[in-house]
Amino acid sequence: MGACFSARIKADSPCHTGATTKSVNAGEMSSSSSSVAPPTPGRSEGEILQSSNLKSFAYSDLKIATRNFRPDSVLGEGGFGSVFKGWVDETSFSPTRPGTGMVIAVKKLKLESFQGHREWLAEVNYLGLLHHPHLVRLVGYCLEDEHRLLAYEFMPRGSLENHLFRRGSYFQPLSWSLRLKVALGAAKGLAFLHSSRVIYRDFKASNVLLDSKYNAKLSDFGLAKDGPMGDKSHVSTRIMGTRGYAAPEYLATGHLTSKSDIYSFGVVLLEMLSGRRVVDKNRPPGEHNLVEWAKPYLASKKKVFRAMDSRLEGQYTMEESHKVASLASRCLSMDANCRPSMDEVVMHLEETRNSKEYEDGHNKSAGARHRMPRRVVDDAKHGSRLPLSYPRPSASPLCT
Repeated sequence: MGACFSARIKADSPCHTGATTKSVNAGEMSSSSSSVAPPTPGRSEGEILQSSNLKSFAYSDLKIATRNFRPDSVLGEGGFGSVFKGWVDETSFSPTRPGTGMVIAVKKLKLESFQGHREWLAEVNYLGLLHHPHLVRLVGYCLEDEHRLLAYEFMPRGSLENHLFRRGSYFQPLSWSLRLKVALGAAKGLAFLHSSRVIYRDFKASNVLLDSKYNAKLSDFGLAKDGPMGDKSHVSTRIMGTRGYAAPEYLATGHLTSKSDIYSFGVVLLEMLSGRRVVDKNRPPGEHNLVEWAKPYLASKKKVFRAMDSRLEGQYTMEESHKVASLASRCLSMDANCRPSMDEVVMHLEETRNSKEYEDGHNKSAGARHRMPRRVVDDAKHGSRLPLSYPRPSASPLCT
């Protein structure tokens, strides 16, 4: 859902550069086998709605479920419209009193948004057929007169973006262990999409939502596209997306492949490592673009600490940080052919996470593990640190 809640560029010309373009579409597929066939290209609106296996809500029911779309029920707002918190019966999906039944997040399309209707239909198309533990569940939709709404499962911990960048008592810094868990979950979601021949096109921190146990789920499929078929190597499309996350070759040509998604994943992985936004004009000169600033440090075991989030101090070993940073560097390769597949990304993150869990368990009984040398930690402290404040992140549609 994040694509609806952040600034986008939709350009007819494919001539853009990575540093200045506001965004892109990205894509890919991957592991975890699916019991459903991928969406069929060229289907009509009626065919999409009839085959979606989703609940068709009456507008009046969603109006009651959200308490008449009251302002105090708003979870987020953006280009698509607003997202409201609501309650429905778990079995019948009929509206219930607040605090009872199942919590849902209802996204309401602005009446004047034609582009929003196409994205609304794309979400029904993909989330109506594709199901996976790391994809947000679409409960149902409403298509009634001029009204277009979508009802999703509610994600109580909101977006990864909020946990990385928003300050406050509710959003505590994610630990190193939780960041590895979230990165792995998001990677599995992308891998599943790629295995289903779907290009996500809008992978970013605000589109990674967290449930109560910090399980990551991908949301907002408004920009998703079917991948290339037959002997075709790419999909040609208009350049769309979010600033900083787009793969450079997609910005330059408009050619979309699964490798575009992998570049976007590398950007988010780097945000998780550093605690920095991909584009931040509040940073000192030379540090506005995260990828350009951090890349020289990622491949060096001795320098990687300079790119690490100081709030993670003492939570990881040099070996762990180097492995994840090297993986991010590979995903961010300027040559798309040199980027790993999402299945490879999942494998490397699983190895790192399993190794950490083993070491943590061993160290509880065997004593303290080797951490970063004190000198390295001190050096990191004296480097350029996070600014006192960030621009307010785009609101997550499924967070409280």
